[in-house]
Amino acid sequence: MSDRMTTPWGEVGLTRFPEDPRDRLRAWDASDAYLLRHLAEEEVPLTGTVVVVGDRWGALVTALAEHRPVQITDSFLGQEATRANLARAGVEPGAVRLLTTQDPPPERVDVLLVRVPKSLALLEDQLLRLAPAVHADTVVVGTGMVKEIHTSTLRLFERILGPTRTSLARQKARLILCTPDTALERPANPWPYSYVLPDGVGAVSGRTVVNHAGVFCAERLDIGTRFLLRHLPAPGAGRVVDLGCGNGVVGTAVALADPAAEVLFVDESFQAVASAEATYKANGVPGHAEFRVGDGLAGVAPGSVDLVLNNPPFHSHQATTDATAWRMFTGAKRALRPGGELWVIGNRHLGYHVTLRRLFGNSELVASDPKFVVLRAVRRG
Repeated sequence: MSDRMTTPWGEVGLTRFPEDPRDRLRAWDASDAYLLRHLAEEEVPLTGTVVVVGDRWGALVTALAEHRPVQITDSFLGQEATRANLARAGVEPGAVRLLTTQDPPPERVDVLLVRVPKSLALLEDQLLRLAPAVHADTVVVGTGMVKEIHTSTLRLFERILGPTRTSLARQKARLILCTPDTALERPANPWPYSYVLPDGVGAVSGRTVVNHAGVFCAERLDIGTRFLLRHLPAPGAGRVVDLGCGNGVVGTAVALADPAAEVLFVDESFQAVASAEATYKANGVPGHAEFRVGDGLAGVAPGSVDLVLNNPPFHSHQATTDATAWRMFTGAKRALRPGGELWVIGNRHLGYHVTLRRLFGNSELVASDPKFVVLRAVRRG
């Protein structure tokens, strides 16, 4: 859905990525608008290096494009949305530098704007990575909806950058105002974090998992993945995709159980794909693997895959939506060869069996417990 955001620098047309008629969510919110108003009202000098962290769909850097900001994001979809929004606004290529959370950050930051992420760990990692580039005169402003900013959020800014306070709330949004203290003794960065898996989870029992900050359930194996690992299909599938791979534990389990399998790890999170590759390599897995950041299976040739394993997210930031799952399922159907299978783990209440029957014409219950179901759908032709 395309809509327009009014800013002190004029109106900008914004969309999310990919543009999906099922997705009725807006590409900006009140916290983006609040931050931009603050910059104008306080006459913050947008000179030097302006860095924008966590800009979800490019609203902030599109509005500030004339100041040639640097965007740092963990989201491939967010980065693609930014490219599209900048092009729509007529911004010349290269005016905004687009970095990922896996890229080295700028060596000096004069204005640091932070859109507070859902993950406190990702915020910690990014602040620690950027802290050496922050100096005493750096302007630091965070923004988020009131429900996204907690005491723990403010403590992170204080512990890593310096004294922090919050603004009054406007339209359920709030600002974080931080004064850098260059004499602060900062903690060591704990990310990436590794742990050993418990017994009873199939081929990966006792194996190491590596998690970069922001990856789902980075400090422990989540119960949904644990359940899926106990009910994976038998070896012999051929080309397998771990779709929405997270830390890669599912694809790694497939590769360990079947060294002949070719496993493609795909996620839209740069942090996730880096984690999956680190997990795979930490366990010395034989066989062939590929690691790809992208929009699901958009870059995979039709009919080239034998098995897709998927634990789809049902949140887009703070919003609950089935748009992502639908894209993943339709992408899987396109990528699978006739007779190929999609295996899905999900909460019972999400009703994925209905969606799969509608799309594939079939859906079989493989396993269930009071919370989760594992479903299997076969491409018939």
